[in-house]
Amino acid sequence: MSEVSKSSSGNGFEPRIVGFFCNWCTYTAADLAGTSRLTYAPNVRVLRVMCSGRLDPQFILDAFRKGADGVLIGGCHPGDCHYQAGNHKALRRYTLLKRLLKTMGIEEERVRLEWISASEGDKVQRVINEMTEDIRRLGPLRLPPIPHAGRMPGEAVERVSSIGQETGL
Repeated sequence: MSEVSKSSSGNGFEPRIVGFFCNWCTYTAADLAGTSRLTYAPNVRVLRVMCSGRLDPQFILDAFRKGADGVLIGGCHPGDCHYQAGNHKALRRYTLLKRLLKTMGIEEERVRLEWISASEGDKVQRVINEMTEDIRRLGPLRLPPIPHAGRMPGEAVERVSSIGQETGL
């Protein structure tokens, strides 16, 4: 029995994780993991983005709103970005997003940023398995209903604006 199937036989909860992977590095590493027949948890649904720096935090919030229990962001190692500074931009947005999620009552462990180069298929395997187990321990994400669909309450808008001003984004 594989390591993945052993660990999934617990309380019946199977995490839903959305992965936003950089086209040039992490997505290619995930392809390498697959062609190398590395076994990893099937809980991640991968979406390819051209650069982790182009990932709008709203996409992550939307993934949570639509039922994801966790989000994995994969990008090129710092200094190796095909778009020069995309991964630095991703790191700044990730830091801001974690602060926002904390104010929303969402555990910061539900979002993870990893630098994975195209040759690190084994790291994709390890990171996906680790994150799946971490989210399994946290349990399902239970978001409260949205009071006004499509609009944020005034207090939340002010908080988001203040975080953006503090971080310079």
